[in-house]
Amino acid sequence: MIKRTIYKYIVKKIRTKPVVVITGSRQVGKSTLCKILVEKEHFNYVSLDNTRDLASAINDPAAFLKDHKFPLIIDEVQKCPAIFLEIESIVNKRKFDGFANEGMYVLTGSQSYNLMENVTESLAGRATFITMSPLSNKEVNNKEELPFEIDQLKNDKNVKENKDTYDDLYKNIVRGFYPEIFDKNIIDIDSFYSDYVMSYIERDVSQIINLKDKLQFQRFMEVVASLTGEELISDNLAKIIGVTSKTIDSWISILVSGNIITLLQPYYENSVTKRVVKRPKLIFNDTGLACYLAGLNNPIVLKKSRFSGRFVETYIINEIIKSFNNNGINAKFYYYRDTNQHEIDLIIKHNGILNLIECKSGVMYSASDIKAFDQLKNSAFEIRGSGIVCNTDKPYSLKPGFYAIPIKSL
Repeated sequence: MIKRTIYKYIVKKIRTKPVVVITGSRQVGKSTLCKILVEKEHFNYVSLDNTRDLASAINDPAAFLKDHKFPLIIDEVQKCPAIFLEIESIVNKRKFDGFANEGMYVLTGSQSYNLMENVTESLAGRATFITMSPLSNKEVNNKEELPFEIDQLKNDKNVKENKDTYDDLYKNIVRGFYPEIFDKNIIDIDSFYSDYVMSYIERDVSQIINLKDKLQFQRFMEVVASLTGEELISDNLAKIIGVTSKTIDSWISILVSGNIITLLQPYYENSVTKRVVKRPKLIFNDTGLACYLAGLNNPIVLKKSRFSGRFVETYIINEIIKSFNNNGINAKFYYYRDTNQHEIDLIIKHNGILNLIECKSGVMYSASDIKAFDQLKNSAFEIRGSGIVCNTDKPYSLKPGFYAIPIKSL
């Protein structure tokens, strides 16, 4: 079993909040992590995937929670919205009676929208909301995972510890990072993702909307996967799929709530040019799933294709975001593009500091490749630790304060 970096953060929150809500895409490792909490933190466990337990919870939430005492993990809790009000009542009563109410409930589910809606209505101020990602490359290789930073000594150390080759990068991208692939040593990646997509559409999507044409929704997912790293233009997608823009927006929100994709918002501040593109950028949260859907299920094919750059960019952005989220650090992530075609692939905003990141699949670059960074030279925030993440073997300077950093250091 692969050790998850985020486990320490979850335990920290369990000890400070009455309710911890864990969400993440299907098969991201939530249930496995819950088993560890049962063993190490002595939680009780119940899953509403069990039809008998679900019926019991729906029919009488109060009786259900009397039978299943806290500290309690409730898996797939979004299936019983009525239980949130009962949890609120129990948490409030324990505090009113003068008892510590930290670490009472851990609630998990695959649909963050439904969970967030119920938590906001019933448990605001009492719950912490944590999103689990697929495995990071650091977790797969059993290496310490720290928040991403451009530090030449640390990056050089990480590169020396990482034995992956240039070709391995594309193998990793095509394989993806869902835990089951590693836990069961799955070789037939196509079959894994075929089953994954079918389960996601049948079980998760169908819980949210009345999906009349499942094949059309899968076609939608395939097109979106091929556009990872690109701007979201709903009208274009609508024409390709043959539905309305309103339907596309609804379906995009489903992928976001299921943690299948992330929408990177455009960066803007008053001190920066007003000619900023206002559309978000699509990022698939797992490159393996995106490759399967886009029909790029061979590393050599991917490497030679016109999609290579955007899938490498998606991989880099995902690994950077995971490094912050897995350590419980609330950084903000954006991209920049203006009407003059100046673009910055990723902007990290944390503690009043900006990091500007370009994501490239090549090796050698110069200061001219980060000219777009000049568009933020008048930013109200300090710019520090910026540069290009690329396939170089060793970090090198682009110009004072800006560096080329190996992908292998992620």
